[in-house]
Amino acid sequence: MGPIAPDTKDWTWVLERPCPECGFDATVTEPAAVADRIRENAAELAAALEHDGARTRPSPGVWSPTEYACHVRDVHRVFGQRVWLMLDEDDPEFENWDQDATAVESHYAGQAPGQVSGELVQAAAVVADLYDAVPPEGWSRTGRRSNGSAFTIGTLAVYHLHDVVHHLWDIHKGSS
Repeated sequence: MGPIAPDTKDWTWVLERPCPECGFDATVTEPAAVADRIRENAAELAAALEHDGARTRPSPGVWSPTEYACHVRDVHRVFGQRVWLMLDEDDPEFENWDQDATAVESHYAGQAPGQVSGELVQAAAVVADLYDAVPPEGWSRTGRRSNGSAFTIGTLAVYHLHDVVHHLWDIHKGSS
């Protein structure tokens, strides 16, 4: 399998306008609804891993459903850590996460779909439970990336949801 081109885009714009690719609209997404949508998304993504060819790339340079699921699993873990940090500290700066290096180092392409499915659903449940536990006043707590992008827990939750919704869309687009 060939390498995947690194994603160098700054996707924070999705907080201000609908995504023209997957259709996600953050402007009409309530942060308090994110937890249930993350659980639903994980179940749909896990179902995609049950199909023959879950480890097959639809074309060179495009992740397989298993690779996308590995990424989404890790996204849930990273966002969970960030939410905890935001709840625990005042305006923390998040550690950089190189998602492309993680994909290579963790050998996403070689992971077993069944194992990834279980890990994905578990990671989604953990972060969804964390979002469910955010107190009403907690949604406005802040944190930021090293590039200066600032988030509240509310905007981080919606940004997180777009990421996983978009990747489920990527999988369905690749299989059509």
